[in-house]
Amino acid sequence: MPFGTVTLNDGNEFPTIAFGTGSTMKFKDVSDYVGQAIENGFSHIDTAQFYQTETYVGLAIKESGLPRSSLYITTKYSGPGKSQQAIHQSLNKIGISYVDLYLVHFPALFSESVWQELEKMKKDGLTRSIGVSNFTLEDLQKLLKTAVTKPAVNQIRFHPYNYASHKALLEYCSKRNIIVEAYGSLNSITQNPGGPVDAVVNAAAKRIGATPNQVIFSWVRSKGVSIVTTTRSKERLQEYLAVEDLPPLTAEEIAAIDDAGAKGPPSQLVVARLAMQHRFEKSSSLVMWLAIAIVLGFATFFML
Repeated sequence: MPFGTVTLNDGNEFPTIAFGTGSTMKFKDVSDYVGQAIENGFSHIDTAQFYQTETYVGLAIKESGLPRSSLYITTKYSGPGKSQQAIHQSLNKIGISYVDLYLVHFPALFSESVWQELEKMKKDGLTRSIGVSNFTLEDLQKLLKTAVTKPAVNQIRFHPYNYASHKALLEYCSKRNIIVEAYGSLNSITQNPGGPVDAVVNAAAKRIGATPNQVIFSWVRSKGVSIVTTTRSKERLQEYLAVEDLPPLTAEEIAAIDDAGAKGPPSQLVVARLAMQHRFEKSSSLVMWLAIAIVLGFATFFML
């Protein structure tokens, strides 16, 4: 069964899993991989000005033969230059008359005037929804002070090892009906294997007959967060889409992943262990010298 949609704060429907063309696909011809994703059931394609993949996304869309209405296209204003020029360039490269979602890629690009330009793009029909990417809670608070139209989506790096630091952001977005979309969710598997998250994820995977990747995506969804992911493998695409058909994680499994993630990735654990070892060795050395001093003191006393 395919992933469903959620309704954005502007009333538009948003597919909750997207095929991304960033990460290791940046600056490459991704047309075959985008085409493969569409063939296997992905209707939401994510690109960006910065990725330099928009042209290839357009080729894949054209080759798919699907009507524009059956696909959901996200792209991003990555700068430099004016956002109004950037969206027209993106539309020309992709070969479409509008995008479904247009994001400000980085907080550094934000200004009141830039957001006003995105609001105008929405009004003019160049994009159906507008949003942001990589915005912190403070960045969103700044934006909402002057925005007429709230961002519909905030796309962020999100995984078990940074959940604790993003919890307040997720709560803030939820209260304001801003959808959080996660990239980099498989960090504990692809970037930081061997950490405390592995054991609890593997246990949950065994219980529900799933892969660790699928458990991570199930955990992401349990937080009310949508997913953008990427792969060159047809089997992986099918694996990711099959998450929709899996039994849900239990509250205990979700909490166990939360707690394991809060301990930090293995690199941080190694640093912590080394620091503890250093403190132990330092204190041990101090004890040793005190013992030597005491022995020498007694020896001197008896020699007098």
